[in-house]
Amino acid sequence: MTKSVKIGKVVIGGGNPVAIQSMANVKTSKIADVVRQIEDLQLLGCDVVRVSVKDEDDVKALREIKKKIAIPLVADIHFNYKYALAAIDAGVDKIRINPGNIGSEKNVEEVAKALVGSGVAVRVGSNSGSVEKEFLARYGKNEISLAESALKNVAALEKYGVEQIVISAKASNVPLTVKTYEYLHNKTDYPLHVGVTEAGTYDTGIVKSSIGIGSLLLKGIGDTIRVSLSAPPKDEIIAAKRILRSVGLDDNYVEVISCPTCGRTEYDSISLANRVEKLTSGIKKRLKIAVMGCVVNGPGEAADCDLGIAGGSGFCAFFKNGEIYKKVPFGNAEEEFIKEIEKLV
Repeated sequence: MTKSVKIGKVVIGGGNPVAIQSMANVKTSKIADVVRQIEDLQLLGCDVVRVSVKDEDDVKALREIKKKIAIPLVADIHFNYKYALAAIDAGVDKIRINPGNIGSEKNVEEVAKALVGSGVAVRVGSNSGSVEKEFLARYGKNEISLAESALKNVAALEKYGVEQIVISAKASNVPLTVKTYEYLHNKTDYPLHVGVTEAGTYDTGIVKSSIGIGSLLLKGIGDTIRVSLSAPPKDEIIAAKRILRSVGLDDNYVEVISCPTCGRTEYDSISLANRVEKLTSGIKKRLKIAVMGCVVNGPGEAADCDLGIAGGSGFCAFFKNGEIYKKVPFGNAEEEFIKEIEKLV
């Protein structure tokens, strides 16, 4: 089990639930817009949110943003150690830095002392584009060089007593990402921030992230996750929640199962499945609902469902726990089924 690290009111590692993260994509100095986006992300299930700190205007906005939001705030900083010091002073809950790109050893020491004194957490690590040259020369571009580069950044802060550390080591290549986190899991007990970096557009990125993050979570690796998509941040939260549910780490929701349909299907089960999923998407209650194409396999395959529907010849059969209890003509089956769902939720 990994160590526990406190990020505001959220604790990651130590057996705590896997926290979902995303990052605002509005310039941080635009306070009202950033706060609005963060509030929307929180409603969708975001536990921790990150903002970029690019200039003095962004630094000045941090304190006000922190006052206006209810979830932990992370400041993402590169190249300027003074911004890291200012972010800590502004009361952020975590900073994201790489000691190797904030200047001299003295700069690293100053940031480290500020972290220790404030209790603010820090995320450090590497990605496949920023591996230290010494490790590339020694190991080549692989999981060892990527992980050891991250651990070097950890050691740079440990030297000055920093303990509230979260590690990331991401690649855009899924197998490399998985191998790197497996390596880190065996080398350290710090919490791991898991994700596939630069995963791509919505469709491609969700596939890569689901495989990479999902396979690690199934092995018990990962304490907080971010699905990185070239898409609106809200899509990252929705995808992350679905990943957690698919690997069994979240069961407080309505699960909708549906079949792929075939030539036996005589009603529009695909449209109904989409409608049911949309209707129940925000409900926090453990239920399982099935939308099946036909009665040949429907009730049997979905015998563990609280409610289900399957098409017949001119009618739809409604069933609970595998037992048919009602038959409704196609014409009004969809609306009647929605009413049955509303009784449950």
